[in-house]
Amino acid sequence: MYEEFACVYDEMMDHIPYREWFVRLRDYLAGAGVSGGTLCELGCGTGTMSELFAGAGYQVTGVDMSEDMLALAQEKKEKSGSGILYLHQDMEELELAEPVDVMISVCDSMNYILEETALDKVFTGVRKYLRQDGYFIFDMKTIYCYRNIIGDRTWAGQDDRIGYIWENYFYEDEKIHEYLVTIFQRQREGSLYERIQETHYQRAYGLDELTRCLERNGLAVVDCFGEDMKGRPTEESGRIYIVAQRRR
Repeated sequence: MYEEFACVYDEMMDHIPYREWFVRLRDYLAGAGVSGGTLCELGCGTGTMSELFAGAGYQVTGVDMSEDMLALAQEKKEKSGSGILYLHQDMEELELAEPVDVMISVCDSMNYILEETALDKVFTGVRKYLRQDGYFIFDMKTIYCYRNIIGDRTWAGQDDRIGYIWENYFYEDEKIHEYLVTIFQRQREGSLYERIQETHYQRAYGLDELTRCLERNGLAVVDCFGEDMKGRPTEESGRIYIVAQRRR
């Protein structure tokens, strides 16, 4: 995942409100008495959210399984001068030097965990490397989002540098969303375009499933929010936030 696509990821995702998400997460943590310390981002991608938390005074570790995405995150780190530590790891096999105060995962990273047994592995690692009473906050797209908002739709767009075709398919029985992204990237010189294509799979989980999985891995759900992190999710929420805490 995110190999060839990594080179245009930030450009294609420039509509994602990372700063809004950061403010909501930061404010929630501050309200819970956490305004600094150590933080690990699972599925950190190109490091946008990690950089924001580093700028807020957190000591940040970013984990991702895509070397190409991490290379771009490293470039951002060199420009900002932040002290972020980036690790090339599968979040199912998490291994940190020491426990952290907070773990986060945003922008659908957890939806890429396609089996509940694999989700167990992720949550086991989170508990292992989260300090007592530490917080784990993650978001997930919902089945409503995949079925009713994205559905089996195809999107396309272009600008001076790239064009794309984004094909979506949702398999109701398996709760699996498949998307095929075809990108045409203009070369630095001349008028030729390079064709990039990747297929990705995500899965929707119900809140009950997530709660059971967290609890059997030693994590207690303490809050759940809809997309704006201001109220409980509804049946038409496209994204939910789960706040869990290690209590044993």
